[in-house]
Amino acid sequence: MRKVLTGVVTSDKGAKTLKVEISRRFSHPMYGKIVRGRTVCHAHDEQEQAKQGDVVEIVECRPRSKTKRWELVKVVESAATS
Repeated sequence: MRKVLTGVVTSDKGAKTLKVEISRRFSHPMYGKIVRGRTVCHAHDEQEQAKQGDVVEIVECRPRSKTKRWELVKVVESAATS
């Protein structure tokens, strides 16, 4: 079963590559305070359909390069254009 994650696109400057930030909240193991953490994944976007600020869904895939191990499934929510 492949992992599916939802996150926000922080960069779309690479050719067919997205940087997706996955935010999470967890309790600190020693102090118990709720802290925020983040994970940045590089994802493959064949059609280059996602833009910076979009909420996207990514899925695990075979390694496509040194850092890319995820690929875009769909754009969940487009970024607000101002």
